[in-house]
Amino acid sequence: MLRGLYTSYTGMLNEQYRMDIMSNSLANVNTVGFKKEGSTSQAYADVMAVKIKDWTETPNTPKRLGNMSLGVKIGETYTDFSQGSFRTTENTYDLAIGGKGFFNIEFTNKAGETSTKYTRDGGFTITKDGYLVTKDGDYVLGENGRIQLSTTAGATVFDRAGNIYQDDRLVASLKITDFEDTNYLTHYGETMWDAMEGAVEKEPENTEIFQGFLEMSNASVVKEMVNMITISRQYESNQKMLTTFDETLEKTMTLSKV
Repeated sequence: MLRGLYTSYTGMLNEQYRMDIMSNSLANVNTVGFKKEGSTSQAYADVMAVKIKDWTETPNTPKRLGNMSLGVKIGETYTDFSQGSFRTTENTYDLAIGGKGFFNIEFTNKAGETSTKYTRDGGFTITKDGYLVTKDGDYVLGENGRIQLSTTAGATVFDRAGNIYQDDRLVASLKITDFEDTNYLTHYGETMWDAMEGAVEKEPENTEIFQGFLEMSNASVVKEMVNMITISRQYESNQKMLTTFDETLEKTMTLSKV
């Protein structure tokens, strides 16, 4: 009976955690460059159940009753880096990555410290000095560092390889980075990632840059809503089981006193 209490309780905790993850994905279905997250579940390791102070089998050793599982727990949280759909904007500095890879951003925190972050959000603009920046003002990096463009030139064209042309002259190239294992990336905010120790960079393969497009979130409203309904039902089932076990245990304790 106690085993049932543990199983129901851990099941509720697991579903609550899954609901939090699902809610975050649902809240960001319209966020440019957002990648949805998911989680896995795993069983707790079995523990040996013993009868306290029952030394009938072996002196000074509690009597063994067998193995008991304490239910489930969250295994790991992962990010789904699958391609999101494209939205047409026709803005010169809106860029979308087709395939794998990330834009490199020179990020500056409130303490003035700079570091490289990675993003799929290509909603860029230029400063009055011609620097290509994110909507938050962080510099977009090219193969040779910060990208500075002419503010008086004619058309600015980004080709599929990430090369930037102004007045038919090559002026810079975007730096696109991919990783051997994206499990070494950690979220920074909603649409940026940090590379942890052990992350190995590599040249992206079959990657193209699309000018005048933005990559939208890869989370689907319909799928996330269906998943939320499923999680809610599973949570309620565990809750009912917990209530049933609790009531049964209470009746058992009452009868034992009679």
